[in-house]
Amino acid sequence: MAQINDPENTILMELKDGTVVIELLPDVAPHHTNRMKELARAGAYDNVVFHRVIDGFMAQTGDVRHGNAENGFNLGRAGTGGSDMPDLPAEFSGIPHDRGTLGAARSQNPNSANSQFFINFKDNHFLNRQYTVYGRVISGMEHVDKITRGEPPAQPDRMISVKVAADVQ
Repeated sequence: MAQINDPENTILMELKDGTVVIELLPDVAPHHTNRMKELARAGAYDNVVFHRVIDGFMAQTGDVRHGNAENGFNLGRAGTGGSDMPDLPAEFSGIPHDRGTLGAARSQNPNSANSQFFINFKDNHFLNRQYTVYGRVISGMEHVDKITRGEPPAQPDRMISVKVAADVQ
């Protein structure tokens, strides 16, 4: 596992094949960083499916309203919801959408990101300055690469648990 320099701004995402360590970028996207930590601490991301996984592009998850596997997720609706909290303002930056970066999923409205996010499988620079980058995988990208593909996948993978590293003993 990677060296964790800032446990308060590091996410530990447990997938079927192992742990993914994500370094959040609070100096670049403070609202998105805080939202992810708040939802992780509430357990909202636990058992949420990857509802849109496009080979050579990205894996999208985080629909805490429709994507929870334990509550009988609704693949027909997964990807259409967020959390009960208000949408976030765009925090576009010069950070490129490189392989392993975490981007905020949103609708056509730039200020509509809420709880959903995606992890880039490759450099996707056509997304630069159009979607908020607020984290990057620093360990475990090989586990992200194994997420089942599909829109939606027939048997979707899920985030088993998502925790803030500072909260883990």
